Amino acid sequence: MRLRFYTLDVFTDRPFGGNPLAVVLDADALSGERMQSIAAEFNLSETVFVLKPKNAGANRARLRIFTPQAELPFAGHPTIGTSYLLAKLNLVALNAIDSTMVLEEAIGDVPVTVKYGADGPQSTRMSVPRMPERGPEPPRLADLAAMLSLAEADLMPGHAAYSCGVPFLFLPVRDLAAIARVRLRGDLWEKLLSAWWAKSVFVFTSETLAPEADIHARMFAPAMGITEDPATGGAVAALAGYLHALEPRDGARKWLVEQGFEMGRPSRIELEADAAAGTIKAVRVGGSSVLMSEGWCQGG
Repeated sequence: MRLRFYTLDVFTDRPFGGNPLAVVLDADALSGERMQSIAAEFNLSETVFVLKPKNAGANRARLRIFTPQAELPFAGHPTIGTSYLLAKLNLVALNAIDSTMVLEEAIGDVPVTVKYGADGPQSTRMSVPRMPERGPEPPRLADLAAMLSLAEADLMPGHAAYSCGVPFLFLPVRDLAAIARVRLRGDLWEKLLSAWWAKSVFVFTSETLAPEADIHARMFAPAMGITEDPATGGAVAALAGYLHALEPRDGARKWLVEQGFEMGRPSRIELEADAAAGTIKAVRVGGSSVLMSEGWCQGG
């Protein structure tokens, strides 16, 4: 059985930037074990398998998302990239007037809006189905600094864990110079986080390379088989919870997150959050994608 696949660079408007993604179409006949094997073969941060939706009357497709080592209930760059591909290939009936599709993921239904330009789809923006949830108290800052190969003074106070379906530990770093020195020590990660609520680490600073950006970030996910991720939409969605707790404010807010620069894969992730009565009511994550390649893979 041969299945068509495409690869995209996500959260970028130019080739060879952003986060690479593989998307396998018409994957209904594949078992979860076979999907995991194919994802390991691609060896990208995530591989998406597109299936027929369970609720065909309301939704456009069902997605199963795999890292090289595990299936995820939800992830940002796979949702952004796959929705762009479905619109680009005209596999869903959309246009500039009716530009929203709903994708089924393990976490629930994920609405995605496509922005159109003169040449067709330009970018996509997803609405997160689960609002940020704060996790338990994290390990000591001094221990986490050592895990990152930093001095404790390189980290800012206020580290915390949040999840919009996949948990991340958020660690504010003093500046760009400090974040560039981060080297995750596997032995200390194993000791501190391998059995903890949030196994993935998102380090960030308010000092940025692009003047229009608000946050510069890096993300490490050893438990998923991801040494470092160029762009992490699910983490940025959860970051909205951290930022709101840091500065509670009702209304609509926007941030631009840059990530992947240390890897030579510059990425730009747009984050929006709406809050009312002191609580986040909506989180949206968006960005551009670039179609890079297509081919066939063996499904069985």
